[in-house]
Amino acid sequence: MSLWLTVILCATGAVAFFVVGMSLTLMLKGHHLDSEISTNKEMQRRGIKCAVQETREAIQQADCKETSELCSGNCAGCDIEHGK
Repeated sequence: MSLWLTVILCATGAVAFFVVGMSLTLMLKGHHLDSEISTNKEMQRRGIKCAVQETREAIQQADCKETSELCSGNCAGCDIEHGK
């Protein structure tokens, strides 16, 4: 077998392994993994905040939900330059 064929087969096997793993997680838990900081209850319980919220708190502003109508608590939607 050539080296390229071996590399392609290993890469395909690794991708298949991760797809099966994520599918099993979805089937066993019944929902997708919640990796968004603003909606993940476990991250909130541990006090983990998004970088935008930490920056706003560091410059003496309130939570991003209170400073912008465009920001709904979802850190991906916050604009750090909005208050300037």
